[in-house]
Amino acid sequence: MSRVLVTGGGGFLGSHLTERLAREEHDVFVARRRDYDLTRWEDAERLFTDAQPELVFHLAAEVGGIGANRANPGRYWYANLMMGAHVLELSRIHDVRKVVFAGTVCAYPKFTPVPFSEDDLWNGYPEETNAPYGVAKKSILVGAQSYREQYGTNAIYLLPANLYGPRDNFDLESSHVIPALIRKMVEATGEVVLWGDGSPTREFLFVDDCADGLLLAAQQYDGAEPVNLGTGVETSIRELAETIADLTGFDGELVWDTSMPNGQPRRQLDASRAERLFGFRAHTPLREGLSRTIAWYRDDVAAHAV
Repeated sequence: MSRVLVTGGGGFLGSHLTERLAREEHDVFVARRRDYDLTRWEDAERLFTDAQPELVFHLAAEVGGIGANRANPGRYWYANLMMGAHVLELSRIHDVRKVVFAGTVCAYPKFTPVPFSEDDLWNGYPEETNAPYGVAKKSILVGAQSYREQYGTNAIYLLPANLYGPRDNFDLESSHVIPALIRKMVEATGEVVLWGDGSPTREFLFVDDCADGLLLAAQQYDGAEPVNLGTGVETSIRELAETIADLTGFDGELVWDTSMPNGQPRRQLDASRAERLFGFRAHTPLREGLSRTIAWYRDDVAAHAV
C-alpha cells in the first residue's frame, strides 16, 4: 500500500485512476483545482505538505479541443508548463519515490510519420492550433529527464492517445471531438455541423484502458524514455462521426464546414514500446467504448438536464 497523490484526480482520467487505486487499497490523496491551484507555487507547496506522497500521478491539465486551443494559447502554455514544473520540483524536494507524468499526443510534430514513434518526438514543430499546449507538456519531458540525470528523480513520461469515455467533458465550448459529437447528435433535431472536411485521422483510447496503462507503468517501468499509450488503430473523423450517428440513432444530415480548421492531418501511435516494456495493450474496441460512453451520457447527463 502506497501514499499516492493524483493531481487532477477529480477530473476525467483522474477519477477513473483514483477509483482503481482505491480498489487496490492504496491511500489516495486527490488534488482538485478548487483546493490547490498548481500554477501557483504556494498552492503546490501546500499540496505536497498535505499529501506527503510516495508516488505521484500528474494528470492535471488545462486542455480542450481545437476551438479551446485557439482561444487560449497563452493560458494553455503557461498553466501546463507551470503545473508540471512545480510538481517535478516538489517531487524532488519531498523525495517522492516515483512520478508518473501524463503527456500528450499533441506534442508530436505536425507531419510525424505514421505510426508515431517516440523517437520522432523532436523531429518538427507541433500542429499550430495546439502547439502551445503540446510544447508546454513536452517541456516537462525535458525536465523529467534532466531531474533524473542530476538528482536521480524517478520520473516517467507517458503519451496517451486521444482519450474518451464516461465522465468526459461534454461542454461544447471546450470538449474534444468524441464528447462534442455525442452531445450534438443526441440533442440534434436536424442537421449537425462539423468542423473541417472529415479527412483527418485520430487514435482513440478508452479511459479505463489508459488507467490500466498508467498503473502498469507505475509498477513496472523506471526508464527515461517517453512511452506511447494507444491502440494502434487509426480512425478518420468522418468515420467516427458516422459511427456515432449510427450508435445514437441520429438520422439527420452531417454538414462539413470546410472553412474551419482540420487540425493535425493524421494521428496514430506506435504502441509497441509500452507492450514491450510493461506489458500494456488496450482492450476496448472503439465501437464498444463509444456505446458505453453514449449510454453514460444519456443516463447521467442528458437525463438530468431535462
